[in-house]
Amino acid sequence: MRTRPNYPAGAAAFVWLLIIGIPLYALVNTAVQPRTTYTDKGPVSLPSTVTADNFRTVLDSGFLQYIWNTAVVAAATVVIVLALAIPIGYAVVRGRGWITKGVFRLFLLGLAIPSQAVIIPLFLIVNDLGFYDTLWGIVLPTAAFALPVSVLVLSGGMRDISSELYEAMALDGASPARTLLTLVVPMSRSAIATTSVFTALQAWNGFLFPLIMTQSEDTKLVTLGLYNFVSEYGANVPALLAAVLMSALPILVVYLFARRALVAGLMGAGGK
Repeated sequence: MRTRPNYPAGAAAFVWLLIIGIPLYALVNTAVQPRTTYTDKGPVSLPSTVTADNFRTVLDSGFLQYIWNTAVVAAATVVIVLALAIPIGYAVVRGRGWITKGVFRLFLLGLAIPSQAVIIPLFLIVNDLGFYDTLWGIVLPTAAFALPVSVLVLSGGMRDISSELYEAMALDGASPARTLLTLVVPMSRSAIATTSVFTALQAWNGFLFPLIMTQSEDTKLVTLGLYNFVSEYGANVPALLAAVLMSALPILVVYLFARRALVAGLMGAGGK
């Protein structure tokens, strides 16, 4: 059966492409122009001169170390969140007691607590643990504030698993741990991918915890490293945007590989 083209949907998609594409083009366009001429013709005009000096400036500043630190923080945060949120979500879905319900409500309460409101107690705790000015001082608070959303998303995805499958595993004599590893985790891949991507984004774009919990160059993340291109008397805008472009590429690659599972996980968390 031949279907008619949906011209309004195509036009809307083209407009949306322009809305997304023009800022990205302006970002790349400015990043490849010299500092002395990038404002001559405007941000969306074709560059008269293309240079890689801005990227060399970024590399010479040690920005790759900041990207590496941020990648370590993001990966460690994702591992900690998944290691805790997956069994918690499983317990929330399969548990029937008041303790399980109370724990779930406690995690939901965590959604209403902004990190800015508890930054001083967090700083004192991190300092007492000896994690100040270390990457762990960023990983642990970031993981703690990512847990409420992660438990919510994972429990929503796990509720889509039919009760017949749980009963079949019980009839086979499977323990709760085996059921979690062989049934729940494989069938919750979309929710796990959603949780991983959002947790990584939160860790990658975090600013408050790196600002408060670290002070040395060895532990600086990309969100703080961007300030190297801003001074009291001005900003090296092309180099700054080159650094932004370089810092966005790793998390963009992660998103491209996980986008299908990410969309499926969001649909499952919203309820079907």
